[in-house]
Amino acid sequence: MIENLDKKIKGYALKNSIHYGGKPNPGSIVSALFNEGLEKSEVKTVMPKIQKLVDEISKLSLEEQEKEYEKFKEILSERESREGLPELPNSDKDVVMRFRPAPSGPLHLGHVISNMYNSLYVKKYGGKFYVIFDDTDPESTIKESYTQIKKDCTWAFGNVTKYLYASDRMELYYDYAKRLIESENAYVCNCSAESFKELATKKKECPCRKKTVQKNSGDWEKMLNKKDGFAEGEAVLRFKTPKEEKGMENPNPAMRDFPLARINLHEHPKQKKKYRVWPLMNLSVSVDDIELEMTHVIRGKDHKDNAQRQKMIYKVLGMEKKFPWTFFIGRIKFNDLELSKEKLWKQ
Repeated sequence: MIENLDKKIKGYALKNSIHYGGKPNPGSIVSALFNEGLEKSEVKTVMPKIQKLVDEISKLSLEEQEKEYEKFKEILSERESREGLPELPNSDKDVVMRFRPAPSGPLHLGHVISNMYNSLYVKKYGGKFYVIFDDTDPESTIKESYTQIKKDCTWAFGNVTKYLYASDRMELYYDYAKRLIESENAYVCNCSAESFKELATKKKECPCRKKTVQKNSGDWEKMLNKKDGFAEGEAVLRFKTPKEEKGMENPNPAMRDFPLARINLHEHPKQKKKYRVWPLMNLSVSVDDIELEMTHVIRGKDHKDNAQRQKMIYKVLGMEKKFPWTFFIGRIKFNDLELSKEKLWKQ
């Protein structure tokens, strides 16, 4: 437990309140206490104390808060400031980084801020910064977004090495899908989404998991077949979670035989009706990161499960040692600022 905890809580609460014009923010106070050494396990115990002090301080005038703060400021730690970016691990050679926007609307400030790190690190160390249009969902892809996003990236980053389109790399994704099938690390599943979800929740395997390589290869070709193939929704390619990852008994439901590709018959703005089977994120991202020799990935913490899935794909392909160094950042919230792509696009 932090020494002089109660005094430090009050000190940080006063400091925070003064900074925000007399309105303390409990979340910011907790963050300051983490800097003092507060453990996550202690948060539940500390929060009632914080809330009580926040209520008390809110009743004081700003002048009274400033006067009271003078009694506590000496015991508060000053957070060390750093100029510039922290050093990037494993950066002795040129780095290769990327930004994968979905062309389903304009970029917003959150996109720019979170991917600015990728751009700045490439500027710092030298290397390549790819912008890869994640356009393998025909339904959500908007043709006008390609041009708009390019303009936004030129303005925001200024050092894009090359623009790539996932929908132009379909044959490459198909090749990797075949490799996964032939190595018994993927299978074609004909279960409905509802029945598979029910089995996965119970940590049970679906019957399709036991298909032979020959059967899966034939079913994969049937997924691709435009004339006599499976209908939309009748088949999906799934990753077979390895035994060493506990298969369908993996404690994280998101890791249990997740989908890699599915049939979508909507016309694509760029590819038209050329393809009917489209890769999902974890297949296309893994393939592109391997082929482009990605060295570092900085992404939102909401992609932690996806990173774990992609690492499993790397591993079964014998590429685990080449998995990029990955760092996760939290979402940035802005008050009174619209960040929804759909709402921005309508505007």
